[in-house]
Amino acid sequence: MSVKTMNVQEIAKRVVNKEDLFVLDVRNEDAFEDWKMEGDNFEYLNVPYFDLIEGIEPIQDKVPTDRDVAVVCAKGGSSEFVAEQLVEAGFDNVYSVEGGMKAWSEHLEPIKIADLKEGGELYQFVRLGKGCLSYMVISDGEAATIDAVRMADVFINFAEEKGAKITHAFDTHLHADHISGGREIAEKTGATYWLPPKDATEVQFDYKPLEDGEDVQIGSSKISVQALYSPGHTIGSTSFIVDDQYLMSGDILFVDSIGRPDLAGLAEDWVGDLRETLYKRYKDLSDELVVLPAHYMTNDEINEDGSVGKKLGELYQENHGLNVEDEQEFRRMVTENLPPQPNAYQEIRETNMGKISPETEKKREMEIGPNRCAVK
Repeated sequence: MSVKTMNVQEIAKRVVNKEDLFVLDVRNEDAFEDWKMEGDNFEYLNVPYFDLIEGIEPIQDKVPTDRDVAVVCAKGGSSEFVAEQLVEAGFDNVYSVEGGMKAWSEHLEPIKIADLKEGGELYQFVRLGKGCLSYMVISDGEAATIDAVRMADVFINFAEEKGAKITHAFDTHLHADHISGGREIAEKTGATYWLPPKDATEVQFDYKPLEDGEDVQIGSSKISVQALYSPGHTIGSTSFIVDDQYLMSGDILFVDSIGRPDLAGLAEDWVGDLRETLYKRYKDLSDELVVLPAHYMTNDEINEDGSVGKKLGELYQENHGLNVEDEQEFRRMVTENLPPQPNAYQEIRETNMGKISPETEKKREMEIGPNRCAVK
């Protein structure tokens, strides 16, 4: 009996549109508790696949019949088996999620942020399964990426569809929670790969040093991508001011949280840099700049149009991490509230340094799980 399938693109649309979905997750309990497909109007039931091999009796009365049910596992095989049993039992509203959580982890949802001057465009790529945010500036047939994630071809193909070629690939810092696509994009397109030199002391490849004040012009309309040294998450962390309107804050500042300073084991050293960036460097900027971070923590941070971002002035009013007047209290708040380290973060850092070159399947395994770059 054939089983209907649901792809991750459709699930992403439901998240963005805040539509409902019943998710039957048949992974082990610890995997589900660590990381799941999250939607504001999603309802969940987690029953491990091995509890259902002999039949669906344990869940038959718990699965609804009045709305769509998405059965998900790690890769798509176990979910198809469980969905088939449900269909045989008379459920006609059940779908197996194609590719499982691995496919969910890799899906990118492009959202147009704005039209820039003289026909330029700014896009945000929302990686719903990881909470990662990447960006592309397009102008006059040229494009630049900022914090592109591992799926390099998605960005290359998107630029081509827009009639543009990627000429610059920027990373705000050496990432530890996900594998960067910046270097691969540069290798495939001939683009210049920019990386902050203080984060690049151990890299095994050529790159263009990204120094404070560097102003790269995109296209003949010269859309500005200006570098602002902003350490704290890493020693080299560098933000960008795009078209004098948008602040790409990397992993320094998020909509509802701030960056963590410990992913190279230097929390006590870098927490001072973090405060200096948030309370002085950023404070000198215009309140009207729209902050576009490299991550988000929860779906509450997603705007009505599916994007993630907010004006800097509003964040100084609303984000608790920007409103701790006492420096020692700030230090305690940051260093004593650190979440668990991202999965495989040391291997991810070594991959982004070019020290190791894992196969694609290994990269997928390294990135499994939520992003953990924020302190709230």
